[in-house]
Amino acid sequence: MYESKDNVYYPPPPQPVTTGIPMTGMTPFQVSSQAEGPWSTGLCNCCDDVSNCCVTCFCPCITFGQIAEIVDRGSTSCGASGALYTLILCVTGCHCIYSCFYRSKMRAQYSLHESPCNDCLVHCCCEHCALCQEYRELKRRGFNMDIGWQANLENQGHGQAVLPPNVQAGMTR
Repeated sequence: MYESKDNVYYPPPPQPVTTGIPMTGMTPFQVSSQAEGPWSTGLCNCCDDVSNCCVTCFCPCITFGQIAEIVDRGSTSCGASGALYTLILCVTGCHCIYSCFYRSKMRAQYSLHESPCNDCLVHCCCEHCALCQEYRELKRRGFNMDIGWQANLENQGHGQAVLPPNVQAGMTR
């Protein structure tokens, strides 16, 4: 096939493997092409929302569940995410690994700086502060954290539910 003038066979060059994963340097959850910007509040600005700070301090699974539902755009419920967070906490004690995943996903969705340090370090060292910061960020972006993803969508539609478009029937006999 690929013969040189010495009649020696050289195999074809390897073709890149198609995986379906974009290899352009983007993180898997990056949706925004904007330059990264700062968080709306600092990591330790818990006094900005004292009620959420207290809830997060005594029951972080509630705050985490609310964050996860919004970041996942309603594909997981607040209760399911909070329960999984609690289960991981009780079984392994390493709940920060699970919650740092959502911080990374949220940062990618809203093009936020990875600050003050790596997402996993922030959650491992300051879990409650990180959850409060993420909660405040979503709240400042217009989400009512108490009502969940679906109700926030309906509120953006001014009280009207977002309905799927009508689709004509396919081929029939």
